[in-house]
Amino acid sequence: MTSHVKNTLVTTAAIAGALAATTLFNTTTVKADTTSSAPVTTTTSATKDSAIASAQAKVNSASAAVVSAQAAYGSASTAASDAAAKTAAASASAAATSAATSSAVANAQAAADSAATAKSTADANLAKAQSNAAATSRAKSMTSAAVVSAQSAVASASAKASDADSAVASAEAGQTVTANLMKFDDPTQASAAQQYFATKTAIVKLLPSGQVQITIPLTSGLKYLKEVSYNGVDATFTKTGDDSANITFTADPATSYTLAMTMDITSVMPFMPIMHEKALLDVDTTIFNGLLAAKSAADAALTSAQAALSTAETNAATVAQVASKAASAATAAATVASDAAVAATSAATNLTSAQAANSTAQAALTSAQVAQSAADAVLATAKANLDSANAALTSAQAELKSAQNIVVVTPASSAASSASSAASSASSTDSSAASSASSTASSAGSAASSATNSAASAATATSNVASSTSTTTVTSAVVATPATTKKATSSTPASSTTAKTLPQTGNENQSALVALGLAILTLGIYPMMKRKHA
Repeated sequence: MTSHVKNTLVTTAAIAGALAATTLFNTTTVKADTTSSAPVTTTTSATKDSAIASAQAKVNSASAAVVSAQAAYGSASTAASDAAAKTAAASASAAATSAATSSAVANAQAAADSAATAKSTADANLAKAQSNAAATSRAKSMTSAAVVSAQSAVASASAKASDADSAVASAEAGQTVTANLMKFDDPTQASAAQQYFATKTAIVKLLPSGQVQITIPLTSGLKYLKEVSYNGVDATFTKTGDDSANITFTADPATSYTLAMTMDITSVMPFMPIMHEKALLDVDTTIFNGLLAAKSAADAALTSAQAALSTAETNAATVAQVASKAASAATAAATVASDAAVAATSAATNLTSAQAANSTAQAALTSAQVAQSAADAVLATAKANLDSANAALTSAQAELKSAQNIVVVTPASSAASSASSAASSASSTDSSAASSASSTASSAGSAASSATNSAASAATATSNVASSTSTTTVTSAVVATPATTKKATSSTPASSTTAKTLPQTGNENQSALVALGLAILTLGIYPMMKRKHA
């Protein structure tokens, strides 16, 4: 065989093999009709298993939902039944109560009317007694008010007198007030002597005469300050230390006082003469003005108030005796009226109780009816949920049945069928090509003839396998489903003669082409292998 022929056979075999592989993996085999009415789909085993598992999960979920809905429906049904029973019992109780209390209501009404009449008479008598008691009580109140007013006046006068006494006592004891020594000719400037009165305060006391006693503390400079006077009257010096003293003078209440002072500093400054200066003491003692007069007025008012109180108390005691008698009569009438009121209240209570019994029974009946309506609504909802769950379960079961009816096609079965068809076609359509190859190379022709026989044998064996495989179907997986789900069963034709004839799909030509490719591939590979081992 020439090199050109060998290359041609190898190339042709490669092309035919590729075409056969493409045809093999793109071929779809339609399975014979099954016993199920659901549509048949072809796919791989893994895809079918996945579809069955997904559908089974939906069935299981729907089954659980149905069980839950059935439980809810059963509970709601029981509650509705109980509510209906309670409504019936409440209705019977209301009817019985109404019949039993009719007489009680009538008797209670009569007793209440009689008690109300007695109470009305007692109330009228009480009103007269209370009117008389009120008149005397008003008189008593007026005199009592006069007593209270007099007591209040006494208390007020006493408080004012006490305040006046306290003010006078405080003033007589003395109060510390602010005091400054200012220049006599310029009251806005501090006096040179101010340095010796460092506290800048004064102690002011009220005297029984109405005048005030003013004391200014001299904190230092006693050795220099020799005299202090007011209106020509010398002030009193009371030493409080080696170089300090309290300077006291008496005057009428005022806001400032002009003091005459004598300063002698020759002991430290011999050349300085003895100085006679005036200083203005700025201190307000008018705070004590009128205290004594106010005290006298307060004492007089207190005496007058005490006399008015004594008169008011005498009048009040006389009126109180009359009011006490009227009050006793009113109390007796009130007792009678109270007893009548108790009887009327008791009768009204009995009437109310009799009426309430009917109302309670009717309320119980209404409540039971409302509860029954609510239970019926819950039952309707549970029924709707149960119907929905059953519908979902039916849908899931249909999906599971569809998944179980999926037919799995294996690559080996498809390839065997294609190879068998291709071998048959190739023997009839490509005989001229084989004859030409035999005439151009006799030794290659012998090898090709041997390869063809081998290919035919392989095709025959493959066809047998395919034939055997085509009579076997994949049994659908059996999955546990609720009792309402029918168990899927496999459907295997009894024999090849019972299967329905499938329509021609054009796959026969593709099968012939695959067989031809396999034959050519064998023709091309065999010389190469022979050459390799040569």
